[in-house]
Amino acid sequence: MMNISVEDALTHPNWKMGNKITIDSATMMNKGLEVIEARWLFDMNIEKIKVLIHPQSIIHSMVEFIDGSVKAQSGLPDMRIPIQYSLTFPERVASDFPPVDFAKIKTLTFEEPDFGKFRCLKIAYDVSKQQGTYPVVMNAANEVAVNLFLNERIAFGKIPVIIERQLDKHNGSEGADLEQIVEIDLLTRQNVMKESA
Repeated sequence: MMNISVEDALTHPNWKMGNKITIDSATMMNKGLEVIEARWLFDMNIEKIKVLIHPQSIIHSMVEFIDGSVKAQSGLPDMRIPIQYSLTFPERVASDFPPVDFAKIKTLTFEEPDFGKFRCLKIAYDVSKQQGTYPVVMNAANEVAVNLFLNERIAFGKIPVIIERQLDKHNGSEGADLEQIVEIDLLTRQNVMKESA
């Protein structure tokens, strides 16, 4: 993972999401951020939120109910579909997107992520269990590290190292207000840039 090139990391087989999100997809930080979002949006115990790698990118989320049944949200890997729904919610508006042809797909596979390989996902799980402003530091450090990688100033494998270093230095302010959050974000970004100069 250390020697992945920018070009390789930007080559996603199914999605076109822009450079930053594509790198977050390669490190799985995008899923880590979604884990943190789900934890707060649904007031869930983090142990109940699982990430699976699904190479076909057809099933986007699943919810298991107490009776053991599972509902899945599926669709083509195209961000225009959820963006359209967010703009028209609660209505579903007809679109010209082709339907999912499950007969052509034939196989849907899933596997658990390797937390050793995808350290950013592990970092996000760890941060989601902590109180305070650790997510602010994680996000700020990640954004700067991804930018440094895209500008070929650091290796791909250094992204999680930079994030961990900033988290280790942070004391996790409890009950921070917006002004303190902005200050922590800015300080983290400055520290990453200073240490990477």
